[in-house]
Amino acid sequence: MKFSRIHTLKEIAAIIGCHYVGADDFAVHGMNEIHVVTPGDIVFVDHPKYYDKALQSAATIVLINKEVACPEGKALLISDDPFRDFNTLTKHFRPFVAANVSVSASAKIGKNTVIQPNCFIGNNVTIGDNCLLHANVIVYDNTVIGDNVIIHSGTILGADAFYYKKRPEGFDQLLSGGRVVIEDNVGIGALCTIDKGVTGDTTIGAGTKIDNQVHVGHDTVIGKKCLIASQTGIAGCVIIEDEVTLWGQVGTTSGITIGAKAVVLGQTGVTKSIEGGKSYFGTPVEESREKLKQLANVKRIPDILNKIK
Repeated sequence: MKFSRIHTLKEIAAIIGCHYVGADDFAVHGMNEIHVVTPGDIVFVDHPKYYDKALQSAATIVLINKEVACPEGKALLISDDPFRDFNTLTKHFRPFVAANVSVSASAKIGKNTVIQPNCFIGNNVTIGDNCLLHANVIVYDNTVIGDNVIIHSGTILGADAFYYKKRPEGFDQLLSGGRVVIEDNVGIGALCTIDKGVTGDTTIGAGTKIDNQVHVGHDTVIGKKCLIASQTGIAGCVIIEDEVTLWGQVGTTSGITIGAKAVVLGQTGVTKSIEGGKSYFGTPVEESREKLKQLANVKRIPDILNKIK
């Protein structure tokens, strides 16, 4: 998430009430999660296991719960609870704004786009030309939809990320200030859910077609001209490259990459990153030919045991 203007380190520290290491006028451009940070961003870290990763990341401002040596060219925000203060910043820079109409006055809707009854279009949504949103589609704030997009009934774009910190009193949610971006010529079936990014974008690439009842987690990036079949569940922070096919009931773990033109057969659990241009099956995932050979050999076990007897 980039701020509407550049802020100083002193200004950011004042918002969250913490002290800092660095020049008062150190430039702060935005805030992001570790996997999408760029120079000028704030990243937060609250566990020693991840200190080095955060301090050595592209982020130039680190919100951290211990005063450590500050790397050259960076600044620190010292907080007793970085998770809480990251949420404070999200509330400050991307606050929730309640709606009182079905289609926000700030929404921009292109030429020849049809919005069927009972749809909700939130604040600052942009929808391109020649789109069709069927009845009961929900589009949360700040979503961007390109041209020639079709979205079927009951689909929700922009729900919160499934991201929590366990506290003694229960689970504390990391607030989502990101967006959903749907590029041109995308088709989305009925009853799909696409979560917005925590601070960045969840993106569906141009020409991709998504079947009914598919879930896409926060900050996932799906490439161009992919096919995703029904009841597939894609976790957060997944990269799916161009022209990938995921057949029905595929599930993925978070933070992996599926290479271009890979084909993942139905009911596969993608537990690790996989190369493009190959076919995969099974849980844990393997190349489909190898997995099917293994299954054929398993069927032979009773005959083998009988021969041994």
